[in-house]
Amino acid sequence: MATLACINPFKLDLFNPLKKKKLKKISQILDSRLVVFLETKERDEAIDVLVEILDAEGKLPDKKLFRTAIFQRETVVSTGIGLGGAIPHAKMQNFSDFFIAIGIQSKQSIEWNALDHLPVRIVLMIGGPEEAQAEYLKILSQLTY
Repeated sequence: MATLACINPFKLDLFNPLKKKKLKKISQILDSRLVVFLETKERDEAIDVLVEILDAEGKLPDKKLFRTAIFQRETVVSTGIGLGGAIPHAKMQNFSDFFIAIGIQSKQSIEWNALDHLPVRIVLMIGGPEEAQAEYLKILSQLTY
């Protein structure tokens, strides 16, 4: 009588889609030109400042569309993740790669309707290609870990 060999499905590429494409580290995405000190009092103002920085650095093919996507994401649930941080984010078809803009609120905190109800002092705005969901989730998890 023949017996079947036990196959570990996690060793097969079929069951491990992340193995096929090496995911980037956060340090590969960061750009010092996209780090700014904020002097805003409101969430919308902070978002607008970061969108303007991204646009000025040539990261946004369509500034208005990206801004709209960021604000639409905020209507789903606040991107204020707690502990003084917020991660507004959007994926779009016309992005070729990921980027992160960082806004640091040095003088006062921003009311963001965060999950822990605390105001925000650091904002990490992420954008990236719509079809790169696995990499997108990896970036989000690296930032919140």
